[in-house]
Amino acid sequence: MVKITDTTLRDAHQSLIATRLRTEDMIPIAEKMDEVGFYSMEVWGGATFDSCIRYLNEDPWERLRALRKRVQKTPLQMLLRGQNLVGYKHYSDDIVEKFIEKSYENGIEIFRIFDALNDIRNLEVSIKAAKKCGAHVQGAISYTISPVHTIDQYISLAKKFEELECDSLCIKDMAGLLKPYDAKILIKRLKKEISIPINLHSHCTSGLAPMTYNAAIEAGVDIVDCAISPLSMGTSQPPTETFVSAFKGTKFDTGLDTALLNKIREYFDEIRNKYKYLINPISERIDSRVLVYQVPGGMLSNLVSQLKEQGALDKFEEVLNEIPLVRKDLGYPPLVTPSSQIVGTQAVMNVITGERYKVITNEVSNYVKGLYGKPPAKIDRDLKKRVLDSEEKAITCRPADLLKPEYEKIKADAESKGIVSKEEDILTYALYPQVAVKFLRGELQAEPIPDEKEVAKFMEIPTEYIVEVDGDEFEVKIKPRYGTEMKKKEDKITADTEGALTSPFRGMITQIKVKEGDEVKEGDTLMILEAMKMENPVGAPADGKVKKIVVHEGQSVNVGDILMIII
Repeated sequence: MVKITDTTLRDAHQSLIATRLRTEDMIPIAEKMDEVGFYSMEVWGGATFDSCIRYLNEDPWERLRALRKRVQKTPLQMLLRGQNLVGYKHYSDDIVEKFIEKSYENGIEIFRIFDALNDIRNLEVSIKAAKKCGAHVQGAISYTISPVHTIDQYISLAKKFEELECDSLCIKDMAGLLKPYDAKILIKRLKKEISIPINLHSHCTSGLAPMTYNAAIEAGVDIVDCAISPLSMGTSQPPTETFVSAFKGTKFDTGLDTALLNKIREYFDEIRNKYKYLINPISERIDSRVLVYQVPGGMLSNLVSQLKEQGALDKFEEVLNEIPLVRKDLGYPPLVTPSSQIVGTQAVMNVITGERYKVITNEVSNYVKGLYGKPPAKIDRDLKKRVLDSEEKAITCRPADLLKPEYEKIKADAESKGIVSKEEDILTYALYPQVAVKFLRGELQAEPIPDEKEVAKFMEIPTEYIVEVDGDEFEVKIKPRYGTEMKKKEDKITADTEGALTSPFRGMITQIKVKEGDEVKEGDTLMILEAMKMENPVGAPADGKVKKIVVHEGQSVNVGDILMIII
């Protein structure tokens, strides 16, 4: 018998519709899904926490409680990024422990815990914290292929998970790279080396996953991750109904009710239609190029969304080609959050700025400094030189050892801002301080679910034209200004103004590090611009003095908007 973990309410919609499925569309079907007999239902973690507050104006804790109330028989599961939790950086141990404790209290019974670099040091605290709560802990291997990754390494990591008393093991194949033959070899060896159950998680991006699941099941895997068919395939997981039917009457029979699954499928057919304009054709289809650029399912749909936001969807192919190059420069990290976001965003920056590493995100700098853990291979020497000072060396200790306890400090800060109504709000603020303040104050609105009219607004419109006047042709470029705060007319500042520093991409100003009148040197960080969930330093293009700062912290800007004047 093989068991199935359902991913419809987490990874499936994260992969296909950039994590935009709303709680209101989960609640009506939750009780029926609870009746199926799934091994577990993955409903939380990953990008859902971020997406809830950033785009949907929903409290992720409320979502979890609402689902727990309606799902009483099936264990609720979440994906936890080890020391990163559900964020994009390492948090102090006391934050990690408190977050896991609250997640368990609110309904999570199974914690699937992984580290983007497979650095076991980044997993020990979260595993112990979840075990202390009495939860089921599933240690997850971030599976990838590269010149430096081997099956022996994965076997060694699996043994370490068992030594840490994990209750089960997950092979987390986030990009759909695991091939059927390799799956057989890996799972058969794991079955000999460890005694805990094995769960296989994959995506259909490359087209391999259904074949790989079949091979894995024959090799003895205990659990596979599937999604209800309307939200399956493409960059999502294989379809539940297909596998239930395929193994019915065999020794691998799942025992699940196909009639009940069909009713659930009918519901999600309607839901898919509701969100159909969020499903990009790129995310829907099988793309064997993933075997080259290794972009995982959730990252691919978000990458499309981010490039649209930057007005640079035409650069999609260039970015895909750049991703493997950045990954190699960073020592072949597996592409899974947050490393996928770190690599992907840097690739986008390299392409849209027209120069590799002209802008180096804070996260790439921290990665090179060792603050995310030990890279699988050596980092490119030239990139290291650009990030590290001449006397600086990357750290070699567990990154979180450098972080002092911060929960009480963050609690006091959040309370002073008047944004705390429950203890979970402190954790929301700790994880996403910039977005959380506006969210917890009720200043955000949910983005609309696009319909035909909304889609028309975002269709690709030419931004460069040749205009003919009296027989003479002129090249004209149009720059978008939607979503920004317009400059005061009396300023009369344009991109042609002497010393004007413009925004290289669309994002939000989270920090301004200088004031008017300050002397700056070329390369000095003037401000931090949050774009594509990463913090991006904006540097001084030359030596000079800050004559005027045009923007303010918290302001949204578009490509080409004036940030400040330096003369």
